[in-house]
Amino acid sequence: MSRTATVVVLGIGQTLGWGSTYYLPAVLAAPMAQELGVPTAMVYAAFSASLVLSALVGPLAGRLIDAHGGRGLLMATNVVFALGLAALGAAQGVLSLFAAWAVLGIGMGSGLYEAAFATVVRLWRYESRNAITGITLIAGFASTVAWPLSAWLNAEFGWRIACLAWAGLHLGVALPLHMRVPRPSADEAPAEQSAASTPTSEHRSTPELLPANPTVTAAVLGYVFAVTWFIATAMAAHLPRMLEAAGASVTLAVAAGALIGPAQVGARLLEFSLLRHISPLFSARLAALAHPLGALVLLFGGGAYAAAFTVLHGAGNGILTIAKGTLPLVFFGPDGYGARQGWLMLPARVAQAVAPLAFSLALDGLGGQVAWLSGGLATSALLALLVLRPPVRRL
Repeated sequence: MSRTATVVVLGIGQTLGWGSTYYLPAVLAAPMAQELGVPTAMVYAAFSASLVLSALVGPLAGRLIDAHGGRGLLMATNVVFALGLAALGAAQGVLSLFAAWAVLGIGMGSGLYEAAFATVVRLWRYESRNAITGITLIAGFASTVAWPLSAWLNAEFGWRIACLAWAGLHLGVALPLHMRVPRPSADEAPAEQSAASTPTSEHRSTPELLPANPTVTAAVLGYVFAVTWFIATAMAAHLPRMLEAAGASVTLAVAAGALIGPAQVGARLLEFSLLRHISPLFSARLAALAHPLGALVLLFGGGAYAAAFTVLHGAGNGILTIAKGTLPLVFFGPDGYGARQGWLMLPARVAQAVAPLAFSLALDGLGGQVAWLSGGLATSALLALLVLRPPVRRL
């Protein structure tokens, strides 16, 4: 299978994976809660618990990909997703609701972006940047596909059938596609994992670029990823409400929110074409500047500039998603990439889990001024990236 075909396969798999999990509650949480007789917040609590579980699963999943490649794990993950969605469609109360989301959490920890990134790094090592970008470019349409599909399925057949339909897509579409993912070449055996399985390891099979201080670099990257995922999740959950608090009308807030997807995809196209020729670190710094600029525009311009804020946020987030895959490769190399990526993204998954509630409370207290919070956090991530220095060659 060619590299392009592999990227398309992984991109489609990611679209289905994100669409059937991360983007599911936005459409199905309310009808699910109504039929089960629980508050809608309970559905989101189960979802948040699944994100925490996914964080714990990530390092182990990455270690398996380092050792064996991603083909087998991605195939198994489709089965896990299908089981979790089927269990969710059959849920009868709080316990079964949390149990179903726990199964989905295992799937998210072993089958979303980090697993796809580790798969291509295991295959193509340092030549993986374009593949990572291509995967995120395709999966950037996940919400565009998932929200209308879930809404239609719910309207026509109910939320339980919607969950079963997503389970069927994993078994009937994603699983056969992942069966076509190439296995790593026999002559590209992974380095010993005893030294490469932690984010601060200096073990390498050959002399290559290394950060001057691996421990500090890993901590900085973990912080940057946690902050950017917190902001991205907070915006996904509360953007229209935040824009309304800043003075935008309901119509303008909804219309501006719809620009996030195109802005993300446009930025990823830019990364795939022009920014591919510059350092991923510079690209990440440029992207990290976007949300603080958008926050200032919103704070001083008001709701009339809601679209400008949304485009800047979406563009920055689109490239930062790629940076989560490319920066660990740049600083630490391909050996032990999967396990290291799992550890680096653990704080981000936890931040993602607490973001909807935490930002909701902040929005309640600060109103339109909450952009100072998100802008300040984004600025701290930018400053952290500016602290990092390009890796030096190990002698």
